[in-house]
Amino acid sequence: MSRHRRRTFLKLSGGVLGGIFAGTTVTAAERTDRFIVKTNGGGVPADLDVVHELPGVDFAVVADSEQAVRKSAAVTGYAADLEVRLADPEVNQRSPDVEEAGVADEPLYPLQWDKQAQDIPAAHDVTKGEGTRVAIIDSGVYADHPDLDVNMELSRNFTDDGEGAGVPAGDDHGTHVAGTVAAVDNDEGVVGTAPATDLVDCRVFSYAPGASFGDILAAVVYSAAIDADVANLSLGAYPIPRQGQGSFYGKVLNSAMTYANKQGTLLVIAAGNDAADLQRDKNFISLPNEGAQAVSVAATGPIGFGWGDDGLDAPPESPSFFTNYGTNAITLGAPGGDADLSAIGSGVPWYNDLVLSTTADVEYVYEDVDGDGEEEPVDYLGAEPTYGWKAGTSMAAPNVAGAAALVKSANPDYNANQIESALKQAADVPDGYDKTYYGSGFLNVVDAL
Repeated sequence: MSRHRRRTFLKLSGGVLGGIFAGTTVTAAERTDRFIVKTNGGGVPADLDVVHELPGVDFAVVADSEQAVRKSAAVTGYAADLEVRLADPEVNQRSPDVEEAGVADEPLYPLQWDKQAQDIPAAHDVTKGEGTRVAIIDSGVYADHPDLDVNMELSRNFTDDGEGAGVPAGDDHGTHVAGTVAAVDNDEGVVGTAPATDLVDCRVFSYAPGASFGDILAAVVYSAAIDADVANLSLGAYPIPRQGQGSFYGKVLNSAMTYANKQGTLLVIAAGNDAADLQRDKNFISLPNEGAQAVSVAATGPIGFGWGDDGLDAPPESPSFFTNYGTNAITLGAPGGDADLSAIGSGVPWYNDLVLSTTADVEYVYEDVDGDGEEEPVDYLGAEPTYGWKAGTSMAAPNVAGAAALVKSANPDYNANQIESALKQAADVPDGYDKTYYGSGFLNVVDAL
């Protein structure tokens, strides 16, 4: 029996903490029907069913039996593709009795502490991101949201669900990320850091739980192929063992990321929300943010924005309680939201400390597929545009991605490394805080320009 309902545990009516799979409890299940293969350099395996060719990289994603993969003369190594499934952390809870902001409301910039902390109006006196392109590798960007302008000609669906691109079939997480980067300057709703950038939806999540590692790799390579100046990946898996198959996954990821960087695409990636010291973890690795050429972003946020009796208990640049950290593992700290967990349910608007952006109220058909009494989404029906709050390194990364687009717009000849260098050189570690949470420092868009 199936029934229609909205995925209320991700519907933004107040706040949700966490990421799409960065910073959740993850189970990386090996698929038996798909494999990531290393080729001998002579092209894709003609004797296998190729799902993604990954041009420019000596790897491919194939849908075949392991026996067929092992017998292929064109394959020099392989590993099962990974299907990463999610278990929401305990902090992923929503505030009750908070009215959603409708699309006809007055401009919501006064609630965007993240843009105020970066002095985005001053940055827009220089550029709004004209002439740049940002790819959102995520759960889908809702192209019909009135505050978003999505390039549907270039947008792609990398899953096999047949729903196409420009839809939030994997939930509204990608729509929130996209708005933080590029919500248009149209006198309604919110404003993004780079509202004039060319926004491309690269959807790698569907309504079925999880995302394929191979689909994510394909989206990274595609972002480079379409000359994206920045690709935002508010996703990740941790902990992944450094040894065994983890080594193979690291190699293919590093190959794809190095290729994209050389093609001029800066990869901005969420650091994860496990409150983990990535610097000192010698047994496990966080992917893809610890991959080659990654701009790994930790989260910061205020406590008491718009509700503290005596002003802010913590400033916008203070580290979020959930963020991963590590001096050499983090590139930049940026606004991603924070929360006073003791304030939840007390009647104060604690969610103001999260990041406000574009969202979508997504509707699915749900079924008890396994007969265990647990319903899961099996079909995407549609969505309605909304605005709402989320927190996580998933929200911090797009603040950096938008800033990178502004730097590229102001310096069209910059390559990916030069954009990253400009952001790092402009950043400083805030007084009184530990460098381990910031890498080069807290994001400073105006100075980077």
